[in-house]
Amino acid sequence: MKNFLKIVLGTFVGSLLAMTIGLFILLGIVGSMATFSSSAKPTVPKSAVLSLNFNTKITEQSTEDPFASLIPMSSSESKTQGILDFIQTIDRSAKDPAIKLIYMNLTNLNAGMTHIEEIRASLTRFRESGKPVIAYADNFSQPAYYLATAADKIYMSPTGMSPLTGLSINSMFLKDMLDKLGIEVQLIRHGKFKAAAEQFISNKMSPENREQLQSYLDAVWSTWVGDISASRDIPVERINQITDNLELSTAKKALDAGLVDGLLYKDEMADTLAKLFGVDDEKDLKMISSSNYSKATAKINYKEKNKIAVIYADGEIVMGKSEDNIASDTFIDLISKVRKDSTVKAVVFRVNSPGGSAQSSDVIERELSLLMEKKPVIVSMGDYAASGGYWISAKANKIITNNTTLTGSIGVFSLVPNFAKAMKQHLAINTETVKTNKHSDIMSGFRSLEKEEIEFVRSAIEQIYTDFINLVAEGRELTPQRVDEIAQGRVWSGLDAVKIGLADEKGGLIDAINSAAAFSGLETYRLVQYPIKKSAVDKLMEILDKSSSGAKAISNPAYLIERAYESLREERGIKHYARLPYNIWFN
Repeated sequence: MKNFLKIVLGTFVGSLLAMTIGLFILLGIVGSMATFSSSAKPTVPKSAVLSLNFNTKITEQSTEDPFASLIPMSSSESKTQGILDFIQTIDRSAKDPAIKLIYMNLTNLNAGMTHIEEIRASLTRFRESGKPVIAYADNFSQPAYYLATAADKIYMSPTGMSPLTGLSINSMFLKDMLDKLGIEVQLIRHGKFKAAAEQFISNKMSPENREQLQSYLDAVWSTWVGDISASRDIPVERINQITDNLELSTAKKALDAGLVDGLLYKDEMADTLAKLFGVDDEKDLKMISSSNYSKATAKINYKEKNKIAVIYADGEIVMGKSEDNIASDTFIDLISKVRKDSTVKAVVFRVNSPGGSAQSSDVIERELSLLMEKKPVIVSMGDYAASGGYWISAKANKIITNNTTLTGSIGVFSLVPNFAKAMKQHLAINTETVKTNKHSDIMSGFRSLEKEEIEFVRSAIEQIYTDFINLVAEGRELTPQRVDEIAQGRVWSGLDAVKIGLADEKGGLIDAINSAAAFSGLETYRLVQYPIKKSAVDKLMEILDKSSSGAKAISNPAYLIERAYESLREERGIKHYARLPYNIWFN
């Protein structure tokens, strides 16, 4: 009877919670639908200024999910701007006689380094059409100023700042803390530059890691300074002098140094735009935001049968199924679907990944090889296309990279933690093991690996590294010896990757799409983008459907604990990683 009452009470509470959540979701959906239905499709004035919106985050793919905020602790953002959509908006406006100029307020720039590089290229194309670009900010961050230098004129607030301080990378090392906690970590790797997980076994940066990071930063800074120098007609040496001497403490100093063209308050900026637009009063200034312009002008020709598919591989490479990472089963199904679609004539594989599981990288690369037997595949590299991210890129028909892409890192490692001492020291927990064979408890997390076990893991890593080297050699038409020389886990900038043969040419998504069209001989086509983003409501329904009863997951905490434990058990075992370091922050 006691158990019966517990079940009844649990079911009642779970049902009540489910109905409450459902009611909130329903109210949110109704409210969102009302909002959407009340907003008409934007129209473009006969003559207008295109205002680029940088407050909304620029990501790999666009998302517009009004229901994201309805899901508790959801990491999904309700709206982001996809880099391809953003660039296409600028390119369309260059050919539109209604758009007279572009104005961009860069006070709150929210975009990755390669996104900025690609947007800058699109602004250059816009200016080549004979139309001006005007940039403004209350304060310029370094990335924002770099993007601003694509403009004809740069203005900022009289009390603002536009500091140039150079680039840096911060790394955090955890060995001393782990030692105090009693946690031992064994790192087995191939590649003297393979710094992934180095922070767990050392309290400082290795010389090899420092060398590769310095080289990468120098390449990125060289790109930025070179572009700024060309745009502002300031010698590279002078820009570095300004940076080293911290000369830009005030807006007036930025003006005197020639980095900006004027110091204006926002009302003065509006007056300046009105004059450029050809009107006397700010009220007559017609502006349309980039998001509204995109909605008003984006057209899909559904009668066009030929397609180029853009597949976004964005995130960590993992095994299994996932909508939030590059998951092996999910991507195999997706790539297979594209391979079997006869209307897709070419594929742009957009890689923005620091890597992850070596096994997952391998099985995804296998499916890509099958795809390449049917149609050309062009890789476009985003902020990262390294380690496992390079593994899945290496055999493409062509690799196009941005200068600021972080790529390479051709190496493999395994990380083995031992928590036994920490559990005894801090939790007073002792562990005992019963096993059938000598090494049955290898990688259990309760002891260190013995010498022969280390060699067992090392031999697997050596084989994976050899396979990685051979794959790259085949894809890039290099000898394995040459690949080994430039591999060893070392990271490279996209700029250097082109020089050493890891990539074919510098460029962005638009260049990759044009290349895919050329490879497949297409003069006309339409783009299709994968994966198709699911809404927060779709994800919630999937979560509820995964159990035999949604109420069971809500009403029975023990069930949730059981599933969490099962997930933990699934993660145990020997795993090899082709991944970038976990502990890098760019400044």
